[in-house]
Amino acid sequence: MDRQLHLISDGNFSKQHLEIMKRIHQGIDYFHIREKKKTAKEILEIMEALESIEFPLTKVIVNDRADIAVMKQCAGIHLAYHSPPISLVKDCFSALVTGKSVHSLPEAEQAQREGANYLLYGHIYTSSSKPNQQPRGLTDLRKITNVLSVPVYAIGGITPERTKEVIAAGVSGIAVMSGVWKADNPVQTVEAYRRVLDTWEGG
Repeated sequence: MDRQLHLISDGNFSKQHLEIMKRIHQGIDYFHIREKKKTAKEILEIMEALESIEFPLTKVIVNDRADIAVMKQCAGIHLAYHSPPISLVKDCFSALVTGKSVHSLPEAEQAQREGANYLLYGHIYTSSSKPNQQPRGLTDLRKITNVLSVPVYAIGGITPERTKEVIAAGVSGIAVMSGVWKADNPVQTVEAYRRVLDTWEGG
């Protein structure tokens, strides 16, 4: 099983982010454009910038904007609690991989019933992006991966050092944000995540 590394934009995508992407994009499986404050035009400009560094849009997942994902032939769309229903998105945009963020077992089971192709579950550890929220931890993560058949990716405070115990909880991979963007050396950090994901043999 190939375990995946998903990188999520932090809402402030800029030239500095693009410079990091130039150096790390070979090491990530999917890049999620999660830019809630940006217009459709600005999101398209990000995609053009990614194309300029030869990052394939077939490795891009767009938050909430199925229209943009279809126009640019991206891999898929990622949905949140405020998004349209998964079933409606899949009926209208059947070519897109459709994922959803979930925060509990009932939410995860519901999303799987509705036809989600993958789930993003977290946050696992204390996260700088959600400093006031209680982390959900590995025990609850394991309960979800034991019950669900759809791929589950863990997110929230996952460092390279913690990656092994997260994978051991049964996930198909991890998603990171500040772990890469705020790293002193993003290239070495992505290599460290990749090393654990690619060499795990725990089953």
